[in-house]
Amino acid sequence: MHEVTALFWDVGGVVLSNGWDRDERAAAIKHFGLDAEAFEQRHELVNTAFEQGRMSLDAYLEQTVFYCPRTFSREEFKSFFFAQSTENHGTRAVLDALTAAGHYLLATLNNESAELNAYRIRHFQLTRNFSAFFTSCYLGVRKPDAAIYRLALDITQRAPQECIFIDDRQENLECPGRLGMRAVHFQNPQQLAKDLMNEGVLGAAA
Repeated sequence: MHEVTALFWDVGGVVLSNGWDRDERAAAIKHFGLDAEAFEQRHELVNTAFEQGRMSLDAYLEQTVFYCPRTFSREEFKSFFFAQSTENHGTRAVLDALTAAGHYLLATLNNESAELNAYRIRHFQLTRNFSAFFTSCYLGVRKPDAAIYRLALDITQRAPQECIFIDDRQENLECPGRLGMRAVHFQNPQQLAKDLMNEGVLGAAA
């Protein structure tokens, strides 16, 4: 079996809360009194461009929210948008242990829009743990497209067999599994720690 040299991490739903997924959008719809059906339809039309870095946050909001007069400002909506992010402290403890050991390349591999990704990296000091950020907004492709996993492998010059990919969505684990990466389906920090110990990774950090 190949020795593990790199771990690639999803961010939303693993390290942090989801940034702008269905629950977060539902909270915004309720808070600002938006038409749910209209908002979700408009979101679906532009979300690919938004997460692939081809649409700014301002342009996204113009298309989805501020296409008509509102009783609230863009800045109010943006503040709410960013405030949805929280840290999973249990996962962060696992990450800190791996970081302290210094044995592995730790990198993100996630779908996220540019402004939200930058905010979360800065606000939660993700550079404390990760040395590279393979985010859809930088690479121009989203999971589960095989191209995003291949780009991460090519840029880091890692063989798939020496990499672990961690994600909370099963559909995002299928392609890296076919490529030969070891896939860990995240459910909670305790299960994550156990799975990484079974891979012989977390034990090296202990």
